[in-house]
Amino acid sequence: MTAGSQSPADAAAHAHIVLTLPDGSTREVPPGTLARDVVGSIGARLLQASLAVAVDGEVLDLMTPLRASGSFVVITEKDPRAVQVLRHSGAHILATAVRRLRPDAKIGFGPAIDDGFYYDFEVEKPFTPEDLAAFEAEMKKVVAEKYPFVREEVSLAEARVRFADDPLKLERLDDFEGSDEVISTYTDGPFIDLCRGPHVPDTSYLKHFKLLTTAGAYWRGDVKRQMLQRIYATAFFKKDELEQHLHNLEEAKKRDHRVLGKALDLFQLFPVAPGAVFWTPKGTTLYNTLEAFVRERQQEAFKEIKTPLLYNKALWEQSGHWGKYKENMFLVLDSETGEHDMSLKPMNCPSHHLYFASSKHSYRDLPMRYVTFDVLHRNELSGALSGLTRVRQFAQDDCHVYLREDQIADEVKFLMDFILGYYDTFGLTAKLKFATRPEQRIGSDELWDRAEAALRAALDSTGRPYEMKEGDGAFYGPKIDFDVMDSIGRAWQLGTIQLDYNAPERFDLTYTGDDNAPHRPVVIHRAVSGSFERFIAILIEHFAGVFPVWLSPEQVRVIPIAIDYNEHAEALVARMKAAGIRATLDARNETLNYRVREGEVQKVPYMCVIGRREADENTVALRSRGAGKKQDIMSSDAFIARVLHEIADRTLAMPADVVAAASDAAATATEQPGATT
Repeated sequence: MTAGSQSPADAAAHAHIVLTLPDGSTREVPPGTLARDVVGSIGARLLQASLAVAVDGEVLDLMTPLRASGSFVVITEKDPRAVQVLRHSGAHILATAVRRLRPDAKIGFGPAIDDGFYYDFEVEKPFTPEDLAAFEAEMKKVVAEKYPFVREEVSLAEARVRFADDPLKLERLDDFEGSDEVISTYTDGPFIDLCRGPHVPDTSYLKHFKLLTTAGAYWRGDVKRQMLQRIYATAFFKKDELEQHLHNLEEAKKRDHRVLGKALDLFQLFPVAPGAVFWTPKGTTLYNTLEAFVRERQQEAFKEIKTPLLYNKALWEQSGHWGKYKENMFLVLDSETGEHDMSLKPMNCPSHHLYFASSKHSYRDLPMRYVTFDVLHRNELSGALSGLTRVRQFAQDDCHVYLREDQIADEVKFLMDFILGYYDTFGLTAKLKFATRPEQRIGSDELWDRAEAALRAALDSTGRPYEMKEGDGAFYGPKIDFDVMDSIGRAWQLGTIQLDYNAPERFDLTYTGDDNAPHRPVVIHRAVSGSFERFIAILIEHFAGVFPVWLSPEQVRVIPIAIDYNEHAEALVARMKAAGIRATLDARNETLNYRVREGEVQKVPYMCVIGRREADENTVALRSRGAGKKQDIMSSDAFIARVLHEIADRTLAMPADVVAAASDAAATATEQPGATT
């Protein structure tokens, strides 16, 4: 045998792949071994409980041939990833049912999403609620028939033959031209689909599911392409989880900020200004109260500045946005050049960098925190606009911190405590996620290595748990995202801490160190609310419009029972306003019951009814929000002190009956005031 040659035994060993189990043991198997065979070698009971596997984190179903070595984890129903496998399988079962009843339907895509799944179909007429009911009934039949999900790997030519009657699938197959990506199909009964998986073993696993709604969706998200019909659905392993989810969806409908915003007279939207909000007087009060709260919390440690809204493209080229973000920017025609060389700013970062670079800084000055509340504009697709949650014009509590590398850990802890404390004020909890470099990015790998290592070390030093989001960082740096949970369990991505080593290089940012030489700072991008518009939408739905007293646009409504007590009521309102309480007078020529009922519908925290006794004794007949017809008699002095205390403390906790009534109150938001209470 010559030097360097390989024996047949060595070659055979090299041909095997090595799978490392969670306990550290290994399995060596030939390439192409099915995942289910490896699971079966571990244990028959485990195979019976298994739904899929994960190889180096990639989820594969049991019928997938294994091709590479790596960590090997068996996914059972208890694994959080299992429900996504179930839901993706549900999308195929939905498509199977639709094709049975509507053979003319052309099939698009059917992925699992965070809270369910959907499938897109091209049909001549939109689906109706009756169609959905029929599809759901047919899905139950497919489930009962217990069809196995049969996986096949096919050539591109064979795939085109199999999907010759499905133009949407044929177009998708064009993407495989010249690629070495594996093409796989899945069959459940008579239905075949182009899909990479994964799926549960057979259709009977989908026991608890519900078709929810239909919506229009452009093919491949392109507004220039045909409109498809998208069916949204959800599925869970347990019946009670499905029922809870459906309950939460109904609750979310009651709390829809678009409905409550109109009913409570907070904001309006007009077609002539798509994606831009008109704030009513009440809405403006809510907005300004929130902004004032943010300013108050930042006044000691942050420096607020205002910067221009319109810039030449040279700034965006320097920052990297012109190449990475241009399609999302509102471009403005330069009257001198005749070119779209100007843009409304979509973010504040470059303007803050310009300002920092305009003067000299010592290492003793750092960290420097600049915050701006300027209006921003982003050119969102018209079909993506939605109430306050997706707009084109908005403002952020946007901050950029300029600091030394040795300050990163302390600064991240400071900002994290600041952000989480802000959410606590509103009764919101947050989960942390660490996002790493995306495929499309600026800067060298060396800079990214340094940034990711520094930010992760800072996050680890806080001792707070977090999840990984591989490849989801900003194009200029890694980030920590804050996913905030509202009162009905929905997650909203809000705050962020982003570490940026690229901006200091691009903008030549420096500070003078203790060695009297220039040094590069690093930059942290920080947002807390995200945009004020979106955060207010979340607050409306989180509180079901039942805002804490300090945040309520109208805090007290004074209602005299007859004209004889108007003067006393007016004096009480004036006194409360002078004390800093947002009080109003309702002395209209309507019945008392009508006026009280309207105050309830408008979710006013306190109503003070003034009659003879109250006027004579300087008291109020107090009706607290959510307390029904119960009235408490108390002195006006004591009441004013109570309200001022709740405002000063930004009291969140309300009486138990108010909290319990919040969801019911949301349901009555659109009711008209009645004649009786």
